[in-house]
Parts: sequence; C-alpha cells; structure tokens
Amino acid sequence: MFPEYDVIVAGAGHAGSEAAAAAANMGSKVLLITMNMQTIGQMSCNPAMGGIAKGQIVREIDAMGGYSGIVSDKSMIQFRMLNRSKGPAMWSPRSQNDRMLFASTWREMLEQTPNVDFYQDMVKSLIVKDNRVCGVVTGLGHEIKSKSVVITSGTFLNGIIHIGEKRFGGGRVAETAATGITEQLVELGFESDRLKTGTPPRVDGRSLDYSKMEEQKGDEEITGFSYLDVPKITAAQQRSCFITYTNQQVHDILKTGFDRSPMFTGRIEGVGPRYCPSIEDKINRFAERDRHQIFVEPEGFNTVEIYVNGFSTSLPEDTQYEALRKIPGFENARMFRPGYAIEYDYFPPTQLTYSLETKLLGNLFFAGQINGTTGYEEAACQGLMAGINAHQKAWNLEPFVLKRNDAYIGVLIDDLISKGTDEPYRMFTSRAEYRTLLRQDNADLRLTELSFRLGLASQQRMQQVIDKRKNVEIIRQKLNSLFLEPAEVNPFLESIGSSAISEKQKAAKILLRPNLNLKDLSASVASLNSVLQQYSNDDLEQTEIQVKYERYIEKEQELVERMAQMENLVIPDSFNYDGIAALSNEALQKFKRIKPRTLGQASRISGVNPSDVQILMVYMGR
Repeated sequence: MFPEYDVIVAGAGHAGSEAAAAAANMGSKVLLITMNMQTIGQMSCNPAMGGIAKGQIVREIDAMGGYSGIVSDKSMIQFRMLNRSKGPAMWSPRSQNDRMLFASTWREMLEQTPNVDFYQDMVKSLIVKDNRVCGVVTGLGHEIKSKSVVITSGTFLNGIIHIGEKRFGGGRVAETAATGITEQLVELGFESDRLKTGTPPRVDGRSLDYSKMEEQKGDEEITGFSYLDVPKITAAQQRSCFITYTNQQVHDILKTGFDRSPMFTGRIEGVGPRYCPSIEDKINRFAERDRHQIFVEPEGFNTVEIYVNGFSTSLPEDTQYEALRKIPGFENARMFRPGYAIEYDYFPPTQLTYSLETKLLGNLFFAGQINGTTGYEEAACQGLMAGINAHQKAWNLEPFVLKRNDAYIGVLIDDLISKGTDEPYRMFTSRAEYRTLLRQDNADLRLTELSFRLGLASQQRMQQVIDKRKNVEIIRQKLNSLFLEPAEVNPFLESIGSSAISEKQKAAKILLRPNLNLKDLSASVASLNSVLQQYSNDDLEQTEIQVKYERYIEKEQELVERMAQMENLVIPDSFNYDGIAALSNEALQKFKRIKPRTLGQASRISGVNPSDVQILMVYMGR
C-alpha cells in the first residue's frame, strides 16, 4: 500500500508542516502523517504569529524558504511592528490572524508542494533496526518504511486535559491523545518528563461591550513577515484588538475555585510556562497587584469568537464564567468554551545533536513541543531545521547547523541541547548575545544564501538578496558623496526639532541624527529624493540601519570572531572526561551526558564554571 519514503513526518502542527515542506522542497519524498487532516497547521492557542523575538524567528523561517511567514501574511487580520520606539535590534513584527484561514492556507500550500503525501492515522511506534529508525507503525497496523523520521507530536503524547476537577485524555479539547511512542522510547533508553500548558476561554464577541475597553489598532504600514511579495490586507481592512483589565472582584471570585484547581491540588504534575502563567497563577504569585491586563483578540474576519488573551486557566467552568463577567466589558459575556490546562510528555532536548537528530537512535529527529518548547514560532523553526536535516540524512549529506551568531534559530537550538529545559522554553531577545546582528530586517541577508546553497531557498529569493545588497551599497555610496545645502535641509530639520546646519554636510552625516529617518529626509529634500526615489522602502530602511548602527554592528562582529576560536575547537566523540581529575563533579556529569561538540558549547552548559572550561582546554591541547 505504501512505498518507501525518504522522510516520514509524524504530526502536522507548525513543526510538522514546516518539516514536511522543507524536506519535500529539497527533493525528498515525504509522507506527512496526522491524526486529523482537518487540523493541519492549527492554531491551538492564540490566533497570532510573531511578537518579541518570535517575529524575528518567523522572518528567519521565511528567509530560509519556509512557509510560516507566507501563511501568516495571507491570513492576517491585523499587523503591528512592536518596539518601534527602541533600536532596530528590538523591532518585532506581530500579526493577529484568522484562525480558520491560517490552517486552510497551510493545508493548501502543503497540498500544492510536490513530493508531499498525506495519511490520516496515528504513529504508535517506530521500526528500529541496529540502533537506527527505518520507518513507523501506525494505529491501523501499517508498517511504512523510510530513511528518516521526524516526530512533531505537540501536546499529544499521553496528553491529559484538566478543567477544575474534571480530567480526561486528549491532545487538544475533543481530540484524542497519542500513545505508544513515549513507552517505546523510554524502553530504548530515552529520558522523558511532563510539561504543562494552558489556554483561556473563548467568548462570543457579540456579548461584549467594547466601549469599556481600550482599542488597539494595527499599523498604517503593513510590512508583514515574508520577503516575497505576498498579498496582504490593507490598513483599512484590519480588525482591532482591545485591552481591558481584571480587578479585585475578579481575583476574589477566582480564589473561590482554588480548592478545586488541578494546579493547586497537585493533580497537575507538569511544569507550566513561567512567562505565560495562568490567571490563577498570576493572582497567587503577584498578590500585591490589583489588576492584570487582558487582550481581547478576534479569531477571524468571519467569526464572532474572541480569544481572551491573559486569562489562561484550568479552574472549574462555573468559576471561570463568574469571574469573566466581572471584567469591564464582559458583564454580559457568553462563553463558547472554557479554558483548560493540558499535560503532555516531552523528551529533555539534551538527548539531541545540533541537527535535532537523537543521540540514541540514528535517523530519528524531534521538533517542537516534544523538545520542551512552547509557541508556534519556536516549533516551526525546529520543524524547518529537522526537515532539512532529515532530508540531509536520508541522502547521506552533511547536517545543516545554524550557529548562535547566524540566527535566533541557532540560539534556540543551542540553548535546548546545551542547557536543556525543565519548563516550556520560550524565545526572548535577551537570550541572544548577538541581537544587534540578528535583526528582523536582515534575516534574508543572513540566511537566504545559506539556504539557497542547500537547495531550499528559491532562485527568486536569492536574486532578491543579490539585488538588495547591491542597492544598499549604492545608496550608501550616494549618501557619502552627496552634500546637502543648509537652505534645502534646514526646514526639515526644524520640523522635527533638530538643530539646523550652518554649512553643507554629507547626507550620511545628517542621517546619523536621532529621530530622523531616511525615508522622510528623502521625501523632504529634493536633491536627495532625485537620487533615491527609485529604491524601495526596504532598501532605504536597510541602508539607514547599517549607516546609523555601523559601529555597534562592527563591535558585535568582533565579539563573534573572538568567540569563534572556542567554537572551532571540536571535542572528539571519544574524548575521555573521566581522565580529568580536576573537573568539578557537576561539570564531569554534564559533559558525559551532553557530550558537547565544541569548547564553545561546553562553556554554555548550565552548571559548568569557567575554570572547568579552562581545564578542558588544557587537556584538549595535550
């Protein structure tokens, strides 16, 4: 019934969809197995993509030739560039999306991708031979052979849903959990553990009073995520989000349900996401605060369903409902479905190599929440990398690895396999030591050429990068050669509250002033406009960033080059750590368990001191 595949992907969420697309676009014959064909690319939690650091990841996925940016752009109902008041290293794109359109767009794109086959079933076990995975066994009893397998199980591995005192199996509400995989892998020597995540209630938007809330509109300029020219909504078509707040009355009602809360009674064993706590966790941990922000987010253009962001909970339904109706604007709210918590199995990611292949079994790759992460974007980028490397492995090619200075994707994977995680891992800009280099605006300049060489990014994407580099260099030359006269530039400088110039100056020097951008300067100064009008806003913005932050970028690049010395010191797989008596016990245990690939990775392992790294360096030198 089934041919042998190059790559089998188990699970069709954000990680699985990206993995299938990447491997197929590189030339592998791919089978995507999902328990439900109707939930491919499903937004299980909030209907949004991007945000702080996460938006950078979506742009990196797009620059590599992944699909998440295109799908987000085609299905957005609102777009905002966050942190515009800060430096460009902090700018982060975010979209509010139409939940149903997002999933249908994902499925449509996958169905239009040559080399992707689909099958609706559950993967219940792996076919293992000589410590290598060579296929899967499905719930219907089919044995399907493949050269590599990617597991992207999300929250489905032995998932248990909690609502108050109610407890039942499931990977999402009304969807069955996946069983068999954890038990088999533990038997083969893998370590597994439990994590928890949650989701808020959904309510009927027709029952809300928006006049009592703060309106949050989208940006006038919609840049989106994808570097390709993807059709997007206009500013006028955007749907607004709203902000309201809890109050002491809400908190008091929520507390009445604590004695039936699975979180406080110990029925939930898994650790939840610290940076996205449930509402009961917030009022318990931050008892001094008398209110918490609630984001009221529409789920799409053609639905009245509203996502109550900030009110994630697993309290009993009656408590949820009563508390909700005390929030300003929610006095007459009708609840579509309650919030709930879900516990699921994950495998601590220190059991992986940089390619996301497991150390214990060859040809087996993990991506997404199975690795302990939380968030669509974190899952999608792992899926992309696992799909790439599953293809590479199937065709006996070298693994493809992104370093910490290459991408946020590189930071995420290095953090996971070097430090592990005992709570759901979420990406932040603060996790990246090279964030001036890893901006959302230059993901294409950093990554497209690498991906193009792999055979993933298209010729069209590569040509756009070549053109962009050329245009930015030309614009920089023009800014350095064009002198602006006081008479033509001073009216603009005065209009933005900047001091006038008394003699002509290079355009590049004037551009260095704070609160001044190249687009507005060009529009106001005729001589500058005449030489720059042919270039796109993207080209102008990229040039402006490179000119204004040139020294900061150079300093960070110097730091990268200094650290590269440690990254180039490769530790052999056969290295005998037991022979180094001077190592601390913790460092010895961590080195033996994680088996760092380089001295740089060894230095980032939690619990390893600089003295341990120096000792290791001495012994490597010997």
